[in-house]
Amino acid sequence: QVQLVESGGGLVQTGGSLRLSCAASGSTSMIKTMAWYRQTPGKQRVLVAGVNAGGSPNYEDFVEGRFTISRDNAKLYLQMNSLKPEDTARYYCNAELFDGSYYLGYFWGQGTLVTVSS
Repeated sequence: QVQLVESGGGLVQTGGSLRLSCAASGSTSMIKTMAWYRQTPGKQRVLVAGVNAGGSPNYEDFVEGRFTISRDNAKLYLQMNSLKPEDTARYYCNAELFDGSYYLGYFWGQGTLVTVSS
């Protein structure tokens, strides 16, 4: 198992920047992929960006080049620039664990709230 703790959320004006962090602890050697998701009240949690074990990132289209995901061992980051009001959401860190090729499951953090004012 792993524990994920996010930080870095807050209130920012349109066009501003925030850097989210996620610190993993526990069986971190089994983490293969990590990702950021976000969720607004009444809506499903959606993928924002992910990074695989090799460090290759992927982004959802709505990121539009504004966000950068990075990973440093058991830490995950999301640099968010040019923030828009529609980016307002609770952002969650996700980690998928493997024991070799055997899938162990995925874990979530508690989330960090990002609010972008217009």
